[in-house]
Amino acid sequence: MRVAFLTHEPFFPPSGGGSAEAVYLIEEFVRRGHDVNLFCPDFPEYRSVSGQFHIAIHPFTGWEMGRYTRFRNLKYLRYPKALAALVCRTLEAQRRMRREEFGFDLIFAQHTISAVAAGQLRARLRVPVVLNFLDYLTGFMETWPSWAMPGPIVRALTRYELGLPRRYSVDGILTVSTPLAERFAATGFPAERIRAIQYGYDSKLFRPVAGEESSALKAPSSNPVVVMHGSFDEHHLGKIARGAVARVFARRPEVTFRFVGRETPALLRFAKDVRAANSGVRLDLTGFVPYAEVAQHLAGADVGIVPYEESNGTHCAFVAKAVEYLGCGLPVVSTPLENLRRYFAEEPAIRFASFDGAGVGDAILAWLEQPIASRRQLGLAASTRVARDLDWRVVTGNAVAFAESVVEASARKRS
Repeated sequence: MRVAFLTHEPFFPPSGGGSAEAVYLIEEFVRRGHDVNLFCPDFPEYRSVSGQFHIAIHPFTGWEMGRYTRFRNLKYLRYPKALAALVCRTLEAQRRMRREEFGFDLIFAQHTISAVAAGQLRARLRVPVVLNFLDYLTGFMETWPSWAMPGPIVRALTRYELGLPRRYSVDGILTVSTPLAERFAATGFPAERIRAIQYGYDSKLFRPVAGEESSALKAPSSNPVVVMHGSFDEHHLGKIARGAVARVFARRPEVTFRFVGRETPALLRFAKDVRAANSGVRLDLTGFVPYAEVAQHLAGADVGIVPYEESNGTHCAFVAKAVEYLGCGLPVVSTPLENLRRYFAEEPAIRFASFDGAGVGDAILAWLEQPIASRRQLGLAASTRVARDLDWRVVTGNAVAFAESVVEASARKRS
Protein backbone atom coordinates (compact mmCIF):
# COMPACT_ATOMS: atom_id res chain seq x y z
CA MET A 1 0.00 0.00 0.00
CA ARG A 2 1.00 3.63 -0.41
CA VAL A 3 1.32 5.41 2.93
CA ALA A 4 1.31 9.13 3.69
CA PHE A 5 3.32 9.37 6.91
CA LEU A 6 2.80 12.71 8.71
CA THR A 7 4.91 14.13 11.53
CA HIS A 8 5.66 17.53 13.05
CA GLU A 9 9.29 16.70 13.85
CA PRO A 10 12.28 16.63 11.49
CA PHE A 11 12.81 12.98 10.59
CA PHE A 12 16.56 12.56 10.77
CA PRO A 13 18.64 12.35 12.82
CA PRO A 14 16.19 11.53 15.62
CA SER A 15 16.61 13.70 18.71
CA GLY A 16 15.31 11.05 21.10
CA GLY A 17 11.95 10.69 22.77
CA GLY A 18 9.04 10.38 20.38
CA SER A 19 11.04 11.40 17.32
CA ALA A 20 13.06 8.18 17.49
CA GLU A 21 10.04 6.00 16.82
CA ALA A 22 9.39 7.45 13.35
CA VAL A 23 12.65 5.99 12.01
CA TYR A 24 11.83 2.46 13.15
CA LEU A 25 8.18 2.68 12.08
CA ILE A 26 9.14 3.71 8.57
CA GLU A 27 11.75 0.96 8.38
CA GLU A 28 9.02 -1.53 9.28
CA PHE A 29 6.60 -0.17 6.68
CA VAL A 30 9.32 -0.44 4.02
CA ARG A 31 10.41 -3.89 5.20
CA ARG A 32 6.84 -5.09 4.65
CA GLY A 33 6.91 -3.76 1.09
CA HIS A 34 4.88 -0.58 1.50
CA ASP A 35 5.51 2.66 -0.42
CA VAL A 36 6.11 5.44 2.13
CA ASN A 37 5.70 9.15 1.42
CA LEU A 38 6.98 11.13 4.40
CA PHE A 39 5.64 14.63 5.10
CA CYS A 40 7.74 16.36 7.73
CA PRO A 41 9.62 19.61 8.45
CA ASP A 42 12.63 20.29 6.27
CA PHE A 43 15.98 18.98 7.49
CA PRO A 44 19.51 18.90 6.04
CA GLU A 45 20.34 16.28 3.42
CA TYR A 46 16.79 15.00 3.19
CA ARG A 47 17.46 13.80 -0.36
CA SER A 48 20.23 11.44 0.70
CA VAL A 49 18.16 10.28 3.69
CA SER A 50 15.31 9.56 1.27
CA GLY A 51 17.56 7.17 -0.63
CA GLN A 52 18.94 5.65 2.54
CA PHE A 53 15.47 4.71 3.80
CA HIS A 54 13.94 4.00 0.35
CA ILE A 55 11.11 6.50 0.83
CA ALA A 56 9.86 9.70 -0.79
CA ILE A 57 10.30 12.74 1.45
CA HIS A 58 8.18 15.86 0.94
CA PRO A 59 9.70 18.51 3.23
CA PHE A 60 7.66 21.31 4.75
CA THR A 61 9.56 24.56 4.20
CA GLY A 62 7.03 27.17 5.34
CA TRP A 63 8.93 27.91 8.53
CA GLU A 64 11.42 26.24 10.83
CA MET A 65 10.02 23.43 12.94
CA GLY A 66 11.62 21.49 15.74
CA ARG A 67 11.51 20.73 19.44
CA TYR A 68 13.73 23.69 20.28
CA THR A 69 12.68 26.24 17.68
CA ARG A 70 11.66 29.75 18.73
CA PHE A 71 7.92 30.37 19.18
CA ARG A 72 7.43 26.63 19.04
CA ASN A 73 3.86 26.52 20.37
CA LEU A 74 2.59 29.15 17.93
CA LYS A 75 4.18 27.27 15.04
CA TYR A 76 2.61 24.04 16.25
CA LEU A 77 -0.83 25.66 16.12
CA ARG A 78 -0.34 26.75 12.51
CA TYR A 79 1.34 23.58 11.31
CA PRO A 80 -1.59 21.13 10.86
CA LYS A 81 -3.40 23.26 8.27
CA ALA A 82 -0.14 23.91 6.40
CA LEU A 83 0.82 20.22 6.52
CA ALA A 84 -2.57 19.15 5.14
CA ALA A 85 -2.14 21.66 2.32
CA LEU A 86 1.31 20.22 1.52
CA VAL A 87 -0.19 16.73 1.20
CA CYS A 88 -2.88 18.00 -1.18
CA ARG A 89 -0.37 19.92 -3.30
CA THR A 90 1.83 16.84 -3.52
CA LEU A 91 -1.09 14.70 -4.67
CA GLU A 92 -1.99 17.17 -7.38
CA ALA A 93 1.62 17.45 -8.55
CA GLN A 94 2.04 13.66 -8.66
CA ARG A 95 -1.14 13.24 -10.66
CA ARG A 96 -0.08 15.85 -13.20
CA MET A 97 3.40 14.38 -13.52
CA ARG A 98 2.37 10.75 -13.70
CA ARG A 99 -0.90 11.32 -15.57
CA GLU A 100 -2.59 8.79 -13.34
CA GLU A 101 -4.92 8.71 -10.33
CA PHE A 102 -2.10 8.85 -7.81
CA GLY A 103 -3.40 8.46 -4.27
CA PHE A 104 -2.76 7.11 -0.80
CA ASP A 105 -4.15 3.97 0.78
CA LEU A 106 -3.42 5.13 4.33
CA ILE A 107 -2.70 8.35 6.18
CA PHE A 108 -0.58 7.60 9.24
CA ALA A 109 -0.10 10.49 11.66
CA GLN A 110 2.65 10.55 14.25
CA HIS A 111 1.83 12.60 17.39
CA THR A 112 -1.13 14.82 18.24
CA ILE A 113 -0.14 17.81 16.11
CA SER A 114 -0.03 15.82 12.90
CA ALA A 115 -3.21 14.02 13.96
CA VAL A 116 -5.11 17.27 13.39
CA ALA A 117 -3.79 17.45 9.82
CA ALA A 118 -4.66 13.81 9.19
CA GLY A 119 -8.17 14.35 10.49
CA GLN A 120 -8.66 17.28 8.14
CA LEU A 121 -7.45 15.17 5.22
CA ARG A 122 -9.67 12.18 5.94
CA ALA A 123 -12.90 13.76 4.76
CA ARG A 124 -11.19 15.51 1.85
CA LEU A 125 -9.34 12.49 0.48
CA ARG A 126 -11.60 9.69 1.77
CA VAL A 127 -8.60 7.66 2.85
CA PRO A 128 -8.34 5.53 6.02
CA VAL A 129 -6.54 7.32 8.85
CA VAL A 130 -4.56 5.87 11.75
CA LEU A 131 -3.43 8.24 14.50
CA ASN A 132 -0.40 7.28 16.57
CA PHE A 133 -0.44 8.98 19.97
CA LEU A 134 3.03 8.74 21.48
CA ASP A 135 1.89 10.67 24.52
CA TYR A 136 -0.97 12.67 25.98
CA LEU A 137 0.60 15.91 24.78
CA THR A 138 -1.64 18.50 26.39
CA GLY A 139 -1.76 16.49 29.63
CA PHE A 140 1.83 17.48 30.34
CA MET A 141 0.75 21.11 30.52
CA GLU A 142 -1.00 20.43 33.83
CA THR A 143 2.35 20.87 35.60
CA TRP A 144 3.30 24.07 33.79
CA PRO A 145 3.27 27.33 35.78
CA SER A 146 -0.19 28.92 35.74
CA TRP A 147 1.22 32.10 34.23
CA ALA A 148 2.44 30.09 31.24
CA MET A 149 -0.64 27.88 30.84
CA PRO A 150 -3.77 28.80 32.85
CA GLY A 151 -5.81 25.89 34.16
CA PRO A 152 -9.00 26.53 32.14
CA ILE A 153 -7.00 26.57 28.90
CA VAL A 154 -5.23 23.33 29.81
CA ARG A 155 -8.54 21.59 30.55
CA ALA A 156 -9.99 22.76 27.23
CA LEU A 157 -6.92 21.52 25.34
CA THR A 158 -6.91 18.12 27.02
CA ARG A 159 -10.59 17.62 26.17
CA TYR A 160 -9.88 18.64 22.59
CA GLU A 161 -6.98 16.21 22.24
CA LEU A 162 -8.93 13.24 23.59
CA GLY A 163 -11.81 14.14 21.29
CA LEU A 164 -9.76 14.16 18.07
CA PRO A 165 -10.49 10.55 17.01
CA ARG A 166 -14.25 11.02 17.34
CA ARG A 167 -14.21 14.52 15.88
CA TYR A 168 -12.65 13.26 12.64
CA SER A 169 -14.15 9.73 12.68
CA VAL A 170 -10.74 8.19 12.17
CA ASP A 171 -10.38 4.51 11.43
CA GLY A 172 -7.95 3.51 14.15
CA ILE A 173 -5.64 4.82 16.83
CA LEU A 174 -2.44 3.57 18.39
CA THR A 175 -1.42 4.63 21.89
CA VAL A 176 1.81 4.60 23.81
CA SER A 177 0.14 3.08 26.87
CA THR A 178 -2.88 1.21 28.15
CA PRO A 179 -3.96 4.13 30.41
CA LEU A 180 -4.04 6.43 27.36
CA ALA A 181 -6.03 3.84 25.41
CA GLU A 182 -8.52 3.70 28.25
CA ARG A 183 -8.92 7.46 28.27
CA PHE A 184 -9.71 7.48 24.54
CA ALA A 185 -12.19 4.64 25.00
CA ALA A 186 -13.89 6.63 27.77
CA THR A 187 -14.76 9.32 25.20
CA GLY A 188 -16.87 6.81 23.30
CA PHE A 189 -14.35 5.90 20.61
CA PRO A 190 -14.73 2.15 19.87
CA ALA A 191 -12.27 0.13 21.95
CA GLU A 192 -11.81 -2.41 19.14
CA ARG A 193 -10.28 0.35 17.00
CA ILE A 194 -7.65 1.20 19.63
CA ARG A 195 -4.35 -0.63 20.03
CA ALA A 196 -1.91 0.07 22.86
CA ILE A 197 1.58 -0.67 21.56
CA GLN A 198 3.69 0.84 24.37
CA TYR A 199 7.01 2.46 23.44
CA GLY A 200 10.15 0.77 22.21
CA TYR A 201 13.89 1.19 22.22
CA ASP A 202 16.85 0.06 20.17
CA SER A 203 18.35 -2.92 21.96
CA LYS A 204 21.44 -2.70 19.74
CA LEU A 205 22.20 0.78 21.08
CA PHE A 206 20.95 0.56 24.66
CA ARG A 207 22.61 -2.49 26.11
CA PRO A 208 25.08 -3.27 28.88
CA VAL A 209 28.59 -2.30 27.87
CA ALA A 210 30.69 -5.31 26.92
CA GLY A 211 32.68 -6.57 29.87
CA GLU A 212 30.56 -4.82 32.48
CA GLU A 213 29.38 -8.15 33.81
CA SER A 214 32.76 -8.58 35.46
CA SER A 215 32.44 -5.20 37.18
CA ALA A 216 29.72 -6.72 39.37
CA LEU A 217 32.47 -8.18 41.54
CA LYS A 218 34.28 -4.90 42.09
CA ALA A 219 33.98 -2.73 45.17
CA PRO A 220 31.29 0.00 45.17
CA SER A 221 32.30 3.18 43.39
CA SER A 222 33.52 6.01 45.58
CA ASN A 223 31.98 8.48 43.12
CA PRO A 224 28.54 7.16 42.14
CA VAL A 225 26.71 8.66 39.15
CA VAL A 226 22.95 9.16 38.96
CA VAL A 227 21.84 9.81 35.38
CA MET A 228 18.85 11.32 33.61
CA HIS A 229 18.48 11.92 29.89
CA GLY A 230 15.80 13.44 27.71
CA SER A 231 14.45 16.66 26.27
CA PHE A 232 14.31 18.43 29.66
CA ASP A 233 11.00 20.23 29.33
CA GLU A 234 9.11 21.88 32.17
CA HIS A 235 7.47 18.67 33.42
CA HIS A 236 10.79 16.83 33.68
CA LEU A 237 12.54 19.01 36.24
CA GLY A 238 10.25 20.35 38.94
CA LYS A 239 10.13 20.30 42.72
CA ILE A 240 10.52 16.54 42.86
CA ALA A 241 13.81 16.53 40.96
CA ARG A 242 15.14 19.46 43.01
CA GLY A 243 14.19 17.79 46.26
CA ALA A 244 15.70 14.47 45.22
CA VAL A 245 19.07 16.02 44.42
CA ALA A 246 19.06 17.89 47.74
CA ARG A 247 18.18 14.72 49.66
CA VAL A 248 20.96 12.69 48.08
CA PHE A 249 23.51 15.50 48.34
CA ALA A 250 22.86 15.90 52.06
CA ARG A 251 23.83 12.28 52.71
CA ARG A 252 26.13 11.43 49.82
CA PRO A 253 27.82 14.66 48.61
CA GLU A 254 30.19 12.64 46.40
CA VAL A 255 27.34 11.62 44.08
CA THR A 256 27.34 13.19 40.61
CA PHE A 257 24.04 13.91 38.86
CA ARG A 258 24.53 13.64 35.10
CA PHE A 259 21.96 15.22 32.75
CA VAL A 260 22.31 13.97 29.18
CA GLY A 261 20.62 16.25 26.67
CA ARG A 262 20.28 19.76 25.35
CA GLU A 263 20.73 22.54 27.89
CA THR A 264 17.17 23.83 27.67
CA PRO A 265 15.95 26.86 29.65
CA ALA A 266 14.23 24.44 32.06
CA LEU A 267 17.46 22.51 32.66
CA LEU A 268 19.54 25.67 33.09
CA ARG A 269 17.05 27.08 35.62
CA PHE A 270 17.06 23.77 37.43
CA ALA A 271 20.87 23.68 37.61
CA LYS A 272 21.03 27.29 38.81
CA ASP A 273 18.47 26.68 41.56
CA VAL A 274 20.04 23.43 42.70
CA ARG A 275 23.53 24.91 42.88
CA ALA A 276 22.28 27.93 44.80
CA ALA A 277 20.57 25.72 47.37
CA ASN A 278 23.28 23.03 47.59
CA SER A 279 26.76 24.54 47.50
CA GLY A 280 29.24 22.09 46.06
CA VAL A 281 26.70 19.76 44.47
CA ARG A 282 28.08 17.84 41.50
CA LEU A 283 26.06 18.41 38.33
CA ASP A 284 27.29 17.22 34.93
CA LEU A 285 25.42 18.74 31.96
CA THR A 286 26.54 17.08 28.74
CA GLY A 287 24.66 19.26 26.25
CA PHE A 288 22.97 17.83 23.17
CA VAL A 289 23.82 14.21 22.39
CA PRO A 290 22.61 12.42 19.22
CA TYR A 291 20.18 9.61 19.96
CA ALA A 292 22.63 6.97 18.75
CA GLU A 293 25.22 8.17 21.29
CA VAL A 294 23.05 8.54 24.39
CA ALA A 295 23.82 5.04 25.64
CA GLN A 296 27.53 5.90 25.80
CA HIS A 297 26.70 8.56 28.40
CA LEU A 298 24.59 6.13 30.41
CA ALA A 299 27.47 3.66 30.60
CA GLY A 300 29.21 3.75 33.94
CA ALA A 301 26.25 5.30 35.76
CA ASP A 302 24.85 3.62 38.85
CA VAL A 303 21.16 4.60 38.77
CA GLY A 304 18.79 6.08 36.19
CA ILE A 305 15.99 8.37 37.34
CA VAL A 306 12.52 9.45 36.18
CA PRO A 307 11.57 12.21 38.68
CA TYR A 308 8.45 13.36 36.81
CA GLU A 309 5.77 15.51 38.37
CA GLU A 310 2.24 14.06 38.44
CA SER A 311 -0.12 14.86 35.56
CA ASN A 312 -2.36 13.10 33.05
CA GLY A 313 0.48 13.46 30.57
CA THR A 314 3.04 11.68 32.70
CA HIS A 315 0.59 9.02 33.91
CA CYS A 316 -0.23 8.10 30.30
CA ALA A 317 3.38 8.12 29.10
CA PHE A 318 5.57 5.11 28.56
CA VAL A 319 8.71 6.98 29.51
CA ALA A 320 11.43 6.06 27.03
CA LYS A 321 14.25 6.79 29.42
CA ALA A 322 13.06 4.13 31.90
CA VAL A 323 13.18 1.45 29.19
CA GLU A 324 16.56 2.65 27.93
CA TYR A 325 18.04 2.64 31.44
CA LEU A 326 16.89 -0.94 31.87
CA GLY A 327 18.24 -1.81 28.44
CA CYS A 328 21.65 -0.63 29.61
CA GLY A 329 21.35 -2.71 32.77
CA LEU A 330 20.83 0.24 35.13
CA PRO A 331 18.48 0.07 38.09
CA VAL A 332 15.79 2.76 37.97
CA VAL A 333 14.01 5.10 40.35
CA SER A 334 10.74 6.62 39.15
CA THR A 335 7.79 8.43 40.57
CA PRO A 336 4.70 6.14 40.51
CA LEU A 337 3.50 7.00 37.01
CA GLU A 338 0.41 4.98 36.15
CA ASN A 339 1.60 3.26 32.99
CA LEU A 340 5.14 2.56 34.17
CA ARG A 341 3.82 1.23 37.46
CA ARG A 342 1.32 -1.06 35.74
CA TYR A 343 3.65 -2.32 33.02
CA PHE A 344 6.64 -2.89 35.33
CA ALA A 345 4.67 -4.03 38.37
CA GLU A 346 6.78 -7.20 38.64
CA GLU A 347 10.13 -5.67 37.59
CA PRO A 348 12.59 -5.74 40.52
CA ALA A 349 15.04 -3.38 38.78
CA ILE A 350 12.59 -0.43 39.10
CA ARG A 351 11.68 1.19 42.39
CA PHE A 352 8.69 3.50 42.49
CA ALA A 353 8.96 6.33 44.99
CA SER A 354 6.32 8.78 46.14
CA PHE A 355 5.60 12.03 44.29
CA ASP A 356 8.05 14.07 46.34
CA GLY A 357 11.75 14.79 46.39
CA ALA A 358 12.40 13.04 49.69
CA GLY A 359 10.86 9.80 48.47
CA VAL A 360 12.79 9.81 45.19
CA GLY A 361 15.99 10.75 46.99
CA ASP A 362 15.61 7.95 49.51
CA ALA A 363 15.00 5.43 46.72
CA ILE A 364 18.18 6.58 44.97
CA LEU A 365 20.14 6.23 48.21
CA ALA A 366 18.71 2.74 48.75
CA TRP A 367 19.99 1.62 45.34
CA LEU A 368 23.42 3.14 46.00
CA GLU A 369 23.63 1.31 49.30
CA GLN A 370 22.90 -2.02 47.64
CA PRO A 371 26.02 -4.03 46.65
CA ILE A 372 27.08 -3.55 43.05
CA ALA A 373 26.92 -7.30 42.42
CA SER A 374 23.25 -7.35 43.36
CA ARG A 375 22.43 -4.24 41.32
CA ARG A 376 24.16 -5.59 38.26
CA GLN A 377 22.44 -8.94 38.49
CA LEU A 378 19.03 -7.27 38.58
CA GLY A 379 19.98 -4.84 35.82
CA LEU A 380 21.27 -7.48 33.43
CA ALA A 381 18.16 -9.60 33.91
CA ALA A 382 15.95 -6.57 33.20
CA SER A 383 17.99 -5.80 30.08
CA THR A 384 17.22 -9.25 28.70
CA ARG A 385 13.49 -8.88 29.41
CA VAL A 386 13.04 -5.47 27.77
CA ALA A 387 15.08 -6.56 24.74
CA ARG A 388 12.64 -9.44 24.27
CA ASP A 389 9.44 -7.44 24.72
CA LEU A 390 10.16 -3.82 23.80
CA ASP A 391 12.77 -3.76 21.06
CA TRP A 392 11.61 -1.49 18.24
CA ARG A 393 11.16 -4.44 15.87
CA VAL A 394 8.51 -5.87 18.21
CA VAL A 395 6.71 -2.58 18.87
CA THR A 396 6.68 -1.33 15.29
CA GLY A 397 5.70 -4.76 14.01
CA ASN A 398 2.55 -4.58 16.16
CA ALA A 399 1.87 -1.01 15.02
CA VAL A 400 2.21 -1.67 11.29
CA ALA A 401 0.18 -4.89 11.52
CA PHE A 402 -2.63 -2.88 13.10
CA ALA A 403 -2.42 -0.22 10.36
CA GLU A 404 -2.60 -2.94 7.70
CA SER A 405 -5.68 -4.40 9.36
CA VAL A 406 -7.35 -0.99 9.33
CA VAL A 407 -6.78 -0.60 5.58
CA GLU A 408 -8.05 -4.14 4.93
CA ALA A 409 -11.20 -3.48 6.99
CA SER A 410 -11.81 -0.24 5.10
CA ALA A 411 -11.47 -2.05 1.76
CA ARG A 412 -13.98 -4.69 2.85
CA LYS A 413 -16.49 -1.98 3.77
CA ARG A 414 -16.14 -0.33 0.36
CA SER A 415 -16.59 -3.63 -1.46
